[in-house]
Amino acid sequence: MSQFKKTDSKIYAKTATVLSPDTIYWKKLGVPTLVKEFGAIDYIDFCPVEPYLFAVTASVRVQIYNPITKLVVKNITKFQEAAHGGSFRKDGNLLVAGDELGKVRLFDVTTRTILRYFEGHKAPVHRTFFTADGHHVASFSDDRTVGYWDIATENHLHTFTGHEDYIRAGCTSPVSPNIILSGGYDRKIRMYDTRVKECVMTVDHGQPVESLVFLPSGGIFISAGGTSVNVYDALSGGRQLAQLSQHHKTVTCLQLASDGKRLFSGSLDRHVKVYDIATYQVVHTIDSSNAILSLGISKNDDTLVTGMVDGLIAIYRREGDPRDEQPTQRVRKGHHQHIFEPADQQVEEFKFVRYEGHDRALRKYEYKKALDAVMAAKVRGMWPEKTVALIKELIRRKGLHRALDDRSPESLVHFINFLTRHIGDYRFTPVLIDAGNILLDVYEDSLEKFAGTIVGKAFVTLANKLQTEEQLVQEFLNLQGMLDMISVAADTAEPDTVDDAIAPYDASNKAKNQTVISVD
Repeated sequence: MSQFKKTDSKIYAKTATVLSPDTIYWKKLGVPTLVKEFGAIDYIDFCPVEPYLFAVTASVRVQIYNPITKLVVKNITKFQEAAHGGSFRKDGNLLVAGDELGKVRLFDVTTRTILRYFEGHKAPVHRTFFTADGHHVASFSDDRTVGYWDIATENHLHTFTGHEDYIRAGCTSPVSPNIILSGGYDRKIRMYDTRVKECVMTVDHGQPVESLVFLPSGGIFISAGGTSVNVYDALSGGRQLAQLSQHHKTVTCLQLASDGKRLFSGSLDRHVKVYDIATYQVVHTIDSSNAILSLGISKNDDTLVTGMVDGLIAIYRREGDPRDEQPTQRVRKGHHQHIFEPADQQVEEFKFVRYEGHDRALRKYEYKKALDAVMAAKVRGMWPEKTVALIKELIRRKGLHRALDDRSPESLVHFINFLTRHIGDYRFTPVLIDAGNILLDVYEDSLEKFAGTIVGKAFVTLANKLQTEEQLVQEFLNLQGMLDMISVAADTAEPDTVDDAIAPYDASNKAKNQTVISVD
């Protein structure tokens, strides 16, 4: 006798997300630990050396956390007004920060003492960074200037000007100690060379610039402002290589990860996007509980920290899970090595098959009982795919007529409401349309009797739902037609000028000059 085959409801499961290597890698950061700070999180910076402590600048202090214990290990509170932009030197021994009064302070991380005190700015200093050689500091201020300071002598070496609005973003070249990049609310990005003491390049981001980073090579820099992230080639005069439009609110912060192979962007839309630098495609998205102002990630990718407008920091830590590894047990006996497989693999072929209630009824050809089992409130509410799978099997067996015949009004209402709720789900639509037709065939002579009853009202609701779905499909078809017309018009556009008419119009070559990657 052939073995009974259980109803297969897996085919109705929700479409699985493709788990790329990046998704698997970044999902291991796990659930974040939330820590409350004293104000909005202005800036987060990780120490480049182990144990990869991170500094959180918020309110009138810079607090240094241990990423493993997630506790504050050092607290720098020597600020009269709000502190801004605390960042480490590459050896992890020094930390520099600006403040609301326009001062720049240099701290010894171990002792928390102020080693240098730079004065000269006339407005708040929002970002401060060490140069590549670690001997100088660049400061970026609301007074529209960039300060350049010598650590050894505590001298102010030069002031770079040119911006027409607040400077809230900046960075220094990772390879050259002489290159400084600044981004202002005047939408301009300026590159300065300390050797000639002037601006050597200017590009227009198009929106107020919130954050800047250099790639490790120093030849490409990335800016964030508005809803876009722009990529520029510094070696070719600031030519724009790509524009990434993945956020729908202002992008506030950028950070590099995986040795410069991945880019993180945080936004007020509560999302962190992870990009592949090679393709500029989004490879992962991390959701946050509130708008993100700052983020940082450790050099080994083990800790991600996001800072939010409500003063919360979310610490994501990559933790090893022993369940991921199930080593095969090996016991050496004499000169032979025996391999013992896990116990569940040894007894798998002897596993007892247990059928659910609807399958037991189906096995006995009790179609009404089978339908009752999957129309139970818990099943149809939590696992509608099981209900649809059983309906499909009854249709295949030509038994749905028998299962629906002579039903109580209450059970009919449950069945009709299930159709109304799920008939618009693309996974279930074909089966439920067939089920609806069979339902009408069974009760076509009784529809007048149902007028004014709860069953009749359920039928009216189903009819309205079907009419709404039909209108939605029509709107999508109209939209598809318009998009097709736009596509055809773009492919057959006439040249704008006589010069363009000389050579064939080539949309692909024109697109290569400016790559725009946009995902809704």
